[in-house]
Amino acid sequence: MNAKKTYYITTPIYYPSGKWHLGHCYTTVGCDMLARYKRMRGYDVFYLTGTDEHGQKIEKRAAEAGVTPQAFVDGLVGELKDLWKRLDISYDKYIRTTDAYHKAAVSAIFDRLLKKGDIYKSKYSGLYCTPCESFWTKSQLADGKCPDCGREVAETEEECYFFRLSAYADRVKKLLAETDFLEPKSRVNEMVNNFIDPGLTDLAVSRSSFSWGIPVKNDAGHVIYVWIDALSNYITALGYASGDDGLFKKYWPADLQMVGKEIVRFHSIIWPALLMALELPLPKKVCGHGLLLLAGDKMSKSKGNVIDPFVLVERYGIDPVRYYLLREVPFGSDGTYSGEAFLHLFNQDLCNDLGNLVKRTVAMSLQYFGGRVVRPEKPDPADAGFIAAVNALDGKLEALIDKLLINRAAEEVFALIGRANKYIDETKPWALFKEKDTAVLSRVIYNLLEALRVAAAALLPFLTVAPKRIFQSLGLAVPALFAGELVFGKVAAYQTTNAEALFPRLDIERELTFLEDIIAKAAANSVKPAGTREADKQPGTQEEKAMEEGVITIDDFMKVRLVTARVLACEKVEKSDKLLKSTLDIGGGETVTVLSGIARWYDPAELPGKDVVLVKNLAPRKMRGIESQGMLLCSSKGDRLSLVCPEKGAEPGSEVR
Repeated sequence: MNAKKTYYITTPIYYPSGKWHLGHCYTTVGCDMLARYKRMRGYDVFYLTGTDEHGQKIEKRAAEAGVTPQAFVDGLVGELKDLWKRLDISYDKYIRTTDAYHKAAVSAIFDRLLKKGDIYKSKYSGLYCTPCESFWTKSQLADGKCPDCGREVAETEEECYFFRLSAYADRVKKLLAETDFLEPKSRVNEMVNNFIDPGLTDLAVSRSSFSWGIPVKNDAGHVIYVWIDALSNYITALGYASGDDGLFKKYWPADLQMVGKEIVRFHSIIWPALLMALELPLPKKVCGHGLLLLAGDKMSKSKGNVIDPFVLVERYGIDPVRYYLLREVPFGSDGTYSGEAFLHLFNQDLCNDLGNLVKRTVAMSLQYFGGRVVRPEKPDPADAGFIAAVNALDGKLEALIDKLLINRAAEEVFALIGRANKYIDETKPWALFKEKDTAVLSRVIYNLLEALRVAAAALLPFLTVAPKRIFQSLGLAVPALFAGELVFGKVAAYQTTNAEALFPRLDIERELTFLEDIIAKAAANSVKPAGTREADKQPGTQEEKAMEEGVITIDDFMKVRLVTARVLACEKVEKSDKLLKSTLDIGGGETVTVLSGIARWYDPAELPGKDVVLVKNLAPRKMRGIESQGMLLCSSKGDRLSLVCPEKGAEPGSEVR
């Protein structure tokens, strides 16, 4: 019996120096989809992810937090593993660079390269970026700053061990220029033109200015630097240099190493050079995908522009978050996170298209046939186009996913779902039932059930909850392999059961406000001094107990600036059932614009001239493309909101206290 073909896929190992955000999920969910897809194609898959836990930045962050570096990374790694669990990430191994076996293997690798002459000791003098932990020459800087992160660099001088990267420049250039080792091709030109052609310099692979790392044997003042420590994880995780290399022999070289474009240089130049020096096979492919941005800028905890994936999963579920990451951004290109796009995909694709197809199809099978629908003896020529669309999906998926066009593969599955919804409108099963055309009606419902089954099977690598619920409604076991599944006519007879709604329809305006608040809270928390952020507060303190009880101090209250204001003009916000836009006089010739969700209770024509109470110092927030510069106070009773209005005679701009 032939052994299964292997498939080894890796994410980069993530750096636990701050809060995890949606950008961290992008690569991991993409690799998880590919791992699940390959398993369903019959491959023996090994999926690796993990964390890069050494370095000066972590040592510094731990000291600021008053804990050991190990305790610091342990907490963040625990959070990351919890996040991967919530997103149903099916990794086969999680590697930490603080794992004992990894440290021993890295030490052996360093020693091997040292004895071979590919590592030597010298002194480094030049420019260093602490956040990126990278050395730079002056010519490599961008506007005098780190070309990777844009931050300041500092002059530094220290004794280091160096790897002879320059000795491998020609071989690496040939690898990039003459093979498809690195994709997309745009990354190849960037690497060759910006790094190789100007001249590769030897690489510092040890540090003596901090101690949080793997010590260099027989030279206690040095720790092995990130390039050998972190990059080697892809082989040490398989047992390389450990004496138990069974997994290494089975799975190496990697079939696909997925990384963000900001670390392509390390994985397409330094990593293959290290492997060449070790005389090991190179990965078959490195893919440098784009970044998931927020408002055109890379998500960063220090900037406060992050989306908390824990909150998204808790509110919307696993599948919508996974689907957004896989569907919205083409691999290879940058994509910008948009709350509106996320909610649109939820309502349109998941709720309207997929959810309604399941609900309508299963409901009709139960109503018309008690759930038992039998395959027709032969298909009707009138259905040839529909059946062909179902059968074409398998080949489309294979062609697109082999090219890493994951978002287009998702589009093709939903194109079939859309075609099935259209088929319902074309065949009008309700009319066939009314006309008692049972034979045609049975054929139509069977065709729909088969299209739904094939679509659900195709979605199994993408979504991990809804497809299983669909198979349960169809009365079928969830398939482990694609073999024979993505073919029309496989099921001889269905016995369906009641289908619950897969995805509830969302109120876009309410959810947009919620998503905007996530970003605002992250930004507010990011600028607080150390020790005052939510994550820094110690349990059991008076402050925490008061917060839990909803108690504030007079100082807290005095931060809120309440003033009277007079409504000058008011109108409904276009394409909104809830929002009114008011122009307010707040005294001294100053006016502000405020959006309020009170359209249900107030006619905009009745508000001009009314005096109201405004929270003046609330941070501005955009809704429906309009900046709201405060908030009106309202009282609530039941489901009614009523504006809080001062006594007559209050002048606009008067303080409320």
